[in-house]
Amino acid sequence: MTTALLEVEDLRVAYGKIEAVKGISFTVAEGSVTTLIGTNGAGKTTTLRTLSGLLRPVGGSIRFDGRTLGSVPAHRIVSLGLAHSPEGRHIFPRMTIEENLLLGAFLRKDQPGITEDIERAYTLFPILGERRKQAAGTLSGGEQQMLAMGRALMSRPKLLMLDEPSMGLSPLMMQKIMATIVELKAAGTTVLLVEQNAQAALSLSDQGYVMQTGRIVLSGTGAALLRDESVRRSYLGED
Repeated sequence: MTTALLEVEDLRVAYGKIEAVKGISFTVAEGSVTTLIGTNGAGKTTTLRTLSGLLRPVGGSIRFDGRTLGSVPAHRIVSLGLAHSPEGRHIFPRMTIEENLLLGAFLRKDQPGITEDIERAYTLFPILGERRKQAAGTLSGGEQQMLAMGRALMSRPKLLMLDEPSMGLSPLMMQKIMATIVELKAAGTTVLLVEQNAQAALSLSDQGYVMQTGRIVLSGTGAALLRDESVRRSYLGED
């Protein structure tokens, strides 16, 4: 039986009087890739920001690895094993690649482990290792996305949340990012993916949820959602 690493129940999030997430419930199984898809404004990014403690819910519950997060602060959530690679990457452009990676390990004290994980990031993304002393702002968009993912992995997360990792990338770079997600899953990292490219995301997902205007309107395995007529029409550009 698969264990649920993350359990979200009736989650509601508001910006002032505007409710952006309207009572959603979903689970992320340990060792899986789970995807949230939907149009802009559906509430996907708000959901991830709430899970990582950057926003506070107005209702519902979040349980991660058996613990209720509730009012747990963001830095503590990271230390519990939930990492967030945000939309837009948010790297530090004037710092080097290696300095950016080290920031991902700011809560850790195990220097040998930190060194090991930096080398792991360079193994996952060899271009980062080749340019480790280069300013991060000089990287291409795809390379910056690799750095953002590598930085999130430096906390050794049990669950890695990725928000729009393929945004603005070339098809070739997008394929590299998606292949890396598959590789991370094979290595034991659970992934919660928010992604505009529904075809690519659902193709590698164990489970998917479709969000519209703050609600989950459809769920199923990635393969089942790819076959679903409404998904194909609305998100895959098929008539």
